[in-house]
Amino acid sequence: MADDGEINVYVVEFGDRPYYQLQWCDPITQRTRTKTTKVRRSGIARERKQAERLAAELKGQLRAGAGVLPSRLAWEEFRRRYEAEVVPGLATKTGDKIRGVFNRVEAELNPQRLRDVTEPRLSHYVAVLRKAGAAETTIAGHLAHMKAALTWAVDQKMLPGRPRMPKIQRARKSTGRPMKGRPITAEEFERMVAAVPAVVGEDEAPHWRHYLRGLWASGLRLGESLDLWWDRPEKIFPVFPRAGRPMLQVPGELEKGNADRLLPIAPEFAIFLLETPESARTGPVFRLEGRQGRYREWRVSEIVSKIGKAAGVKVYVSPKDPEKVKYASAHDLRRAFGVRWAARLMPAQLMELMRHESIDTTLRYYVGTDARAKAEAAWAAYEQAALAVFSGRLPNSSPNSGPSEPPTTEPPQPRNSKPAKALPSNGAAGTRTQDQRIKSPMLYRLSYSPGFILPRQRRGTNELEKGRRTGERVPPDRDGGQPAGAARPSRLACRGRRRRQCRECPREDLNLHPVTWTRT
Repeated sequence: MADDGEINVYVVEFGDRPYYQLQWCDPITQRTRTKTTKVRRSGIARERKQAERLAAELKGQLRAGAGVLPSRLAWEEFRRRYEAEVVPGLATKTGDKIRGVFNRVEAELNPQRLRDVTEPRLSHYVAVLRKAGAAETTIAGHLAHMKAALTWAVDQKMLPGRPRMPKIQRARKSTGRPMKGRPITAEEFERMVAAVPAVVGEDEAPHWRHYLRGLWASGLRLGESLDLWWDRPEKIFPVFPRAGRPMLQVPGELEKGNADRLLPIAPEFAIFLLETPESARTGPVFRLEGRQGRYREWRVSEIVSKIGKAAGVKVYVSPKDPEKVKYASAHDLRRAFGVRWAARLMPAQLMELMRHESIDTTLRYYVGTDARAKAEAAWAAYEQAALAVFSGRLPNSSPNSGPSEPPTTEPPQPRNSKPAKALPSNGAAGTRTQDQRIKSPMLYRLSYSPGFILPRQRRGTNELEKGRRTGERVPPDRDGGQPAGAARPSRLACRGRRRRQCRECPREDLNLHPVTWTRT
């Protein structure tokens, strides 16, 4: 390799080899590599130039990262570099997950070189995981880490290209159940509190009851709850200012979003913390200790799950295998906290209270996911509307209409018993209903329109029949319009409800004067 970092390929000759050879310094291993040209050393200048052309082509491929030889990098070397250069910049749990994925890949595929990780081998890896009972989301997570690692290898010129990842068709959950568990109810929580002595014993029961109530009131994650201290600023600790509400100081190293935050505390959790006397506010907030010291995170999770099982709180039962049951865990208490406060706060406020890095997480898991609350709201609205119907308290159908009068026992007056106000020739007078017993302004307009006759008030049947036979003109209606169905000499008769302007009627409003035409 040249001093400026560029790759140079040289044409060399060896006495014991019949062909010209190409040599260069491998940029990954820093070792000298040799490749044959398959061009014989006959001493002819033409063959020498042919070998030099091959050297120039190989040099371009190596500089562009399209050569095949860098893929001969050993898998162990690739893993060492990835874990030394990439993993330290990620979260601790993410690094543990990546190491676990690499261990599983080595156990199932046993790759000797990086180029051994091909598309058929990855498809076989997915089949092995599925046969072992891994969930589709777990398989998708393994492939996501492998995709990121192989993409980094391509960027570092270790591979000419990244193999395509197998598609996981069932990895996406339905919107009806996006969580692995579910929020538990208040009654189920009380059952868990009552089942604590049966799991941890009477001596440790007060500490574990205190811990469960803290998770219920705070919505803390399991790791955050164990890192909550009274008097250690490098840990998560509550802040009680003299002026203002209690807050929670979260260092970035102990937070899932990897950012220092000063976040609000739910009022119920602030009251829970204030119950502890000031003289006892030292050390961890939750004192969960065993014979060998404080319990680690995995042990606390195991005990809480045992408490949920002892209480009989099932958060998920597999529809395919009823014996595959998931009992309430510590995170289900956090889910219950989020669902309770989702009905009280706006999504942006709930995101801060739940300590989510993105509002998409809040909207997906906690906003609008409580089907029971939706059903209760729908039934309440239905019962309220039904009560209004049977009590006769329905409002007018138009927002511009006047308020409805209470129902009366007086018999309805005839339609034209009172003189109506003068109406324009092309519509009703305004939008306010004159007769308050008529709920619809449109019905009011139609009932006072010339030429409109209600079915039970239709009159002049004999005259209409006579007009159809003789073609004589029938006298107009008392409102000034032509009665529906009247005949006209050598014209079309107005009869029915088809929206078309009548040639004889003075009205010009096509929408309010329904007529049809029949041949006479």
